[in-house]
Amino acid sequence: MNIPQSSFPRVVIIGGGFAGLAAAKGLEKQELQVVLIDKHNYHTFQPLLYQVATGGLEPDSIAFPLRKRFNDVENFYFRLANVLKINPEKNQLETSIGNLEYDELIIATGSTTNFFGNKNIQKYAMEMKSIPQSLNIRSLILENFEEALLTSNMDERNALMNFVIVGGGPTGVELAGALAEMKKGILPKDYPDLDIRQMQINLIQSSDCILKGMSAKASEKAEDFLIKLGVNIWKNLRVLDYDGKTVTTNSEDSFRAETVIWAAGVQGELVEGLATECVIERAARIKVDEFSKVINYKNIYAVGDIASMSSEKNPNGHPMMAQPAIQQGTLVAKNILAKLFNTKQKPFVYKDKGSMATIGRNKAVVDLPKWKFQGVFAWYVWMFVHLFSLIGFRNKAIVFLNWVYSYIRFDKETRLIIRSYKKHKKA
Repeated sequence: MNIPQSSFPRVVIIGGGFAGLAAAKGLEKQELQVVLIDKHNYHTFQPLLYQVATGGLEPDSIAFPLRKRFNDVENFYFRLANVLKINPEKNQLETSIGNLEYDELIIATGSTTNFFGNKNIQKYAMEMKSIPQSLNIRSLILENFEEALLTSNMDERNALMNFVIVGGGPTGVELAGALAEMKKGILPKDYPDLDIRQMQINLIQSSDCILKGMSAKASEKAEDFLIKLGVNIWKNLRVLDYDGKTVTTNSEDSFRAETVIWAAGVQGELVEGLATECVIERAARIKVDEFSKVINYKNIYAVGDIASMSSEKNPNGHPMMAQPAIQQGTLVAKNILAKLFNTKQKPFVYKDKGSMATIGRNKAVVDLPKWKFQGVFAWYVWMFVHLFSLIGFRNKAIVFLNWVYSYIRFDKETRLIIRSYKKHKKA
């Protein structure tokens, strides 16, 4: 790996997502050697992936080079690699570019899509956890309409214009809203020789409400917004199978659709090597104590989506969202410094700053600890929070200008098939 030997303790961080980046920031400019390893050379702002998938934003506007963030930090090293295995007995990592020893290890590998063991759905449905996957969805959406122009078979055309989104959480709701706005104001102009009114957007939720983690008022208002936009909402319905053409459910309802987007669950992205008693198998998350330390290990920590810090208040761990990840990453850096310099470590206490989701133009729902509101003001709050959270002035400026342009013109100009997506092949 060509990491130089140092008299400073070496802290290795696996993953440059929200948690890993927060931990790296907390350790910079200390008497440490920090090594960050990721399979991408950029940090992805995942909450806006759906806007890349629906042509609202360029992919590089929600990504930031990891090297650039730390290029003026001494004793910091980034390596582009896949981590294959952890060898705790040797304090060593096996990676795709060689082995690396560590003094302290932070696992921040994040999460991946959970298909709950359904191989057909995993093979044929689309997922949206990375920029390449979002670009695949964008290409497939546009290619479907190009194909719909060429077929005279009405059943085939309807299937190409039928979109099924599985999962009524923030990702599914925001994606459904963005597709509905494309149907309303953009696709009729792009495809005047197609009857876009035949396009169907189906949002399937297995429980009795969407945005289940938010307040009842937010759920009801979001559902009302989506229905007014023309989205078909199916509650208490579970998807059992998808063969690439037909969606089978636990009722008599089935859907013929060329595009199914799976937003129904996530699981941790595990790295091989930890003892089995440290891992919660059903969620693929790592058990940690209140200091984010992996149980039974003295110098291995896990933060963010991959970590499950269970307590009486949160028996299943903290939600797999950005805020818990950032807060855990920030605190674990302080606790590692406390350990190395013999000061007291602090237990993690999650400060819930609220949750929010946007449904479309002038439509959003926001739940803050003390206030809950919906509509236009909530939409402005949602935009401000997401703009503020992006890394880099350029990204903030580009996203802001895109949003202003889209609002004034009711248009999205990144409706580009940069690379074709061949259906039924994984990215």
